[in-house]
Amino acid sequence: MLNEETEVVVVGAGQAGVAMSEHLGAHGVSHIVLERHRIAERWRSERWDSLVANGPAWHDRFPGLEFFNVADDGFASKEQVADYFVAYAEKIGAPVRTGVEVTSVRRHSGRPGFRVETSEGSIDARFVVAATGPFQRPVFPPIVPDGAVPVQLHSSKYRNPEQLPEGAVLVVGAGSSGVQIADELRRSGRRVFLSVGPHDRPPRQYRGRDFCWWLGVLGRWDAETPPQGAEHVTIAVSGARGGHTVDFRALVADGIELVGMTAAYEDGVLRFAPDLAANIALGDAKYLELLRAADAYVGRNGLDLPEEPEAHVLGPDPECMTDPRLELDLAGAGVTSIVWATGFAADYGWLEVDTFDERGRPVQRRGVSREPGVYFLGLPWLSRRGSSFIWGVWHDARYVADHIATQRGYLAYGSTDRSGVVPAAQNV
Repeated sequence: MLNEETEVVVVGAGQAGVAMSEHLGAHGVSHIVLERHRIAERWRSERWDSLVANGPAWHDRFPGLEFFNVADDGFASKEQVADYFVAYAEKIGAPVRTGVEVTSVRRHSGRPGFRVETSEGSIDARFVVAATGPFQRPVFPPIVPDGAVPVQLHSSKYRNPEQLPEGAVLVVGAGSSGVQIADELRRSGRRVFLSVGPHDRPPRQYRGRDFCWWLGVLGRWDAETPPQGAEHVTIAVSGARGGHTVDFRALVADGIELVGMTAAYEDGVLRFAPDLAANIALGDAKYLELLRAADAYVGRNGLDLPEEPEAHVLGPDPECMTDPRLELDLAGAGVTSIVWATGFAADYGWLEVDTFDERGRPVQRRGVSREPGVYFLGLPWLSRRGSSFIWGVWHDARYVADHIATQRGYLAYGSTDRSGVVPAAQNV
C-alpha cells in the first residue's frame, strides 16, 4: 500500500467503524477502514472473560442483523459481540484492512484533503473519520505507588479471579465494570472492598420492561446534552447472570464492603472520602425518579403492565454507609490486589489537525469537527445520550455519512465528475 488514494479513510473497525462503512457504502462513497488489530478487538482482548453486553440483544445491535444464538432478551457474551461485528462487516462488504496502524494524519498543503500515514504506507483522502471510540487509553490514577500491593491493574487488564494472587481485593470504581468485577471476585470467595463514586443506577427491568425500553419510550435516549456535572458519571447496570438491577445494599449483604471515593495513600494506608452515603443516595434518587416516570407513562397510556411496588423499597442502609470506613491499612486487611475500574481517556495523538481544545478533547458538533473534512464517531454524547451504545453509533454514523455526501456534492460542482453534485438530505 503506497501513495494510495480514496475518498474517505475511517480509522478503527469497532462498532463505530463498521457502522460508518455501511452508510458510506450506501452513498456510494469509496472508502477504506483501517484497524490496527482485528475487527472489534477491544471486545476480545481488553475485557474480562465473563463480560456480557449491558443491553439486551433486541436493543444493542444494528438494524440490519440480529445476534446469532442469543435470545432477544438475552445478553451477548463479549465473543458473541465481536463475532457479530465481524459478521456484519462481511454482510455489508466493508473494506476493512486489519493489522494496519495509522501513525499520523496531516492536512495537505495547497490542495484539498489529508495524508494518512500508516504502518503499511501512505493514503491520500479527502475526508477522515476518527472512529476509534472513547476507550483508547486506560485512566490509572497515580494514588497508590508501585509496590504498595503485589498487583495493581486497570479493569481493561483484568480477566478472572484466578489471575490475581490470593488475598483481598480493592476495586476502585462502581460503574458497570467495577460492580461486575467486584461481584465476580466476591463470588469466587475473595474479601472485596468496593470504592463507590457518583453514579447513575437504573433498574435492569421494571414492570416487565428492560431499562433500555423505558429510556426509549420516555425519550431519554434522545437527550442531546447531559445534566450539568453528569457528563462523565458512570452507569451501574449489569447484564451478568441474565441481567439484574445493581443494588449496593445487596452487594453488602453478599459480603462486599463499600467505601467512598479513593482519595489518598500514605505509609500503607489508603484514605477514602466521606461521601459513600451521598453517592449511593444520589444513585437511589435517580433510580426512584425513573420508576416514577415509568409509572406515570403507564398511567397516561393505559398500558397493562404489572405493578411492582416492591421495586420502590430500598431497605435500610448498612453499617458501612451509616458509619463509613475512612481508612484502610492495606496489609492489615490482607489486600494484595487493586483493580482500577476508573474508565478511559481518548488518545488522538495521531490526528495532527486543529480540532482539539486545551484539554485535548475534540471540538465537534454531532461528529462534524471544526477542521473541515475531519469527523468523529463513537464518543459519548456525540449527538445524544445513546451515542455510545451500539444502536446509537449506527444512527450517528448515518448523520456523518450524509454530511460527507453533501460535502462531496459541493466539491464536485464545476468539475467534470458531476456525481454527487446534488447535496444529500441531512438527518435531523
